[in-house]
Amino acid sequence: MMATAPFFRGARLPLILQAEVSECGLACLAMIASYLGLRTDLATLRGRFPISLNGMSMLTLTECAHRLNISSRPVELSLEELPDLKTPAILHWGMNHFVVLRRATAKKVVIHDPARGVRRLSYEETSREFTGNALEFDPSTDFSPADERRKVSIRALMGKLDGWWQAFGLLFVISLALELMMLAMPRLNQFMIDDVLMSNDTSLRSVIMLGLLLLIFTQGALLYMRGITILYLTTHLNLQWIGDVFGRMVRLPMHWFETRQLGDILSRFGAVGPIQDLLTTRFVGAVLDGITAILTMIVMILYSPLLALVVGVTVLLYAAVRAVSYRPLRNANLEGLTLAAKEQTCLMETIRAMGPIKLFGRELDRRARWLAMKTDTINRNVRTQVMGLWFGNINMTIGALSAALVLWLGAGLIMEGSFTVGMLIALTVYSGMFTARMSALINVFIDYKMLSLHCERLADIVLEPVEPDVDYARDIDQLNPKLELVKVSYRYSDTEPWVLRNIDLTIEPGDSVAIAGPSGCGKTTLIKLMVGNLKPTFGEIRYGGVPISQLGVRDYRRALAVVMQDDVLLSGSLKENICFYDEHPDIERIKRCARIAQVDADIERMRMGYETVIADMGSSLSGGQKQRVLLARALYKRPKILVMDEATSALDVVLEGEVSSAIAELNMTRIIVAHRPETIASARRVVALRGGSIVYDAPVPDKDMPQPDAKG
Repeated sequence: MMATAPFFRGARLPLILQAEVSECGLACLAMIASYLGLRTDLATLRGRFPISLNGMSMLTLTECAHRLNISSRPVELSLEELPDLKTPAILHWGMNHFVVLRRATAKKVVIHDPARGVRRLSYEETSREFTGNALEFDPSTDFSPADERRKVSIRALMGKLDGWWQAFGLLFVISLALELMMLAMPRLNQFMIDDVLMSNDTSLRSVIMLGLLLLIFTQGALLYMRGITILYLTTHLNLQWIGDVFGRMVRLPMHWFETRQLGDILSRFGAVGPIQDLLTTRFVGAVLDGITAILTMIVMILYSPLLALVVGVTVLLYAAVRAVSYRPLRNANLEGLTLAAKEQTCLMETIRAMGPIKLFGRELDRRARWLAMKTDTINRNVRTQVMGLWFGNINMTIGALSAALVLWLGAGLIMEGSFTVGMLIALTVYSGMFTARMSALINVFIDYKMLSLHCERLADIVLEPVEPDVDYARDIDQLNPKLELVKVSYRYSDTEPWVLRNIDLTIEPGDSVAIAGPSGCGKTTLIKLMVGNLKPTFGEIRYGGVPISQLGVRDYRRALAVVMQDDVLLSGSLKENICFYDEHPDIERIKRCARIAQVDADIERMRMGYETVIADMGSSLSGGQKQRVLLARALYKRPKILVMDEATSALDVVLEGEVSSAIAELNMTRIIVAHRPETIASARRVVALRGGSIVYDAPVPDKDMPQPDAKG
């Protein structure tokens, strides 16, 4: 191990937080690479090093670092040896996490935790998490500094918004007129003091009063018009923008949703609000603040260059304070967003899992867990708000000092006879106006720089590739519903073992195929490939002889209906769930599908029948009822291929047989994932998997013949 030394003078270790639950190692590697000079981000590394839900190991981190031309050394050390570790280094943390060690002194350890942010820990706290394994890093001879971060432009995040520039231009013109009127007010006050009071001119007093009244009423009308314009911007354009983001989000592949926590997704979706607020009213205000500040400075220079210089210097002092504190404030905001997302995820999970929480008697434990997250979030927000109060006090103090100095110097000018009382009062107003406008402009500029936090989070939705569409869609109904898997292999990342290997499988129209095998053999992964939720690593899947990539996944899914193990129902009536909120529901078809799924009798016994409103996620139904409603929903689609992944596991053998018999009479292909012999026997053909390969593919034998082992 070597003593701590920065790679180059001025090197700074950035804070990069993970977006997916399994990419802490990737986030740590991004921080190390950026410190060494290869400025990168998670989006870039994610494209170069795809990772699975299992995350990364120390060996995987070493391999990825090598591909970035960064040399790594695994180190095993005790807690007392941490100050001797070459920093920044990656520490193995809590058996299932990675963090970056920024600094270790005799009393404390500073780490960049990709899940929580910058943390300052005592050695006692560190000992509870640090496993004793670390990685040191150095650039190799082939390493070259570069900037490969994904460029995120606000224009790309906004997309095409109708009516933006018209409303923006109108708001700017109205606000500019208001600012000009505010500039005229101090001048009228000066006239009233110097020209009216000194000369005792009553007629001029009336004229100035009429001018003031005209300005006041005109300002009121313009303020109303500006309010209406702002209301339009913050409703119409915000709804249009957030609708576009939502439409983009629902077109993202399933893998994107499976690797992110719900609270984090909502946090990223909510990033539209702060961006939209800054780009509409606050941006217009900033432009006008700049124009007003320039005009007021010109007016102050005309009054007195000395006093104008004093006011300008005080504003520069405030700008310097904000510039120095920018990075700590940015990290604080980033940590606050991440902690809030975690707390929200914990709250939602608790509500969803209230049944098992009560059955296991873990209410108090869950409360303590959520309360700890909430406390962390509040503490982080309090520290951020304290920084805001500090800036506010500094701004107020600088403004007060500026006003006092202007008053003192201005009084001297009056005593010399080169200034009048009215001029001093007007200049004092202008100096306050200049200080306020410039302070607001500096704050908006800092907030604009801070906007990169929200832009990066929103970019995770807007700039992620969606499921591809084809330019010329084929008529899926005209294709022969024959499904073919040709040499299909799949693994979740380059460093993960193969889940499926060289799968060759043909399912003819009208066939009934049971897919069997032990848990973990790849059955559900095979189904996800068949329905287009995953793309094969190698090989291709064809429907009607045409590869899915040429058909387009969305069009291909029109021929399928799927009931997965983790399927859910939506809040609403049973009728709405069976027809999946069809705009023109066919009630007779709904009842026919329910009858085939053997759930019609259960529905008829309910007080409201098909209009019965079910609870969130279908929790008011029994497991068997829920599965049969899901099956009825799939049948309502009139699919060419029906895919069922353990879709009848909650039914008893007799009821499952009745459901299977009713479905068998329909003219559709069936693909069934099952463990129970009775379910397998309902098919005409069985395909058995073991170790990611097909080990058995033949017609289901007669009952008096030996059955294929469900374990392969």
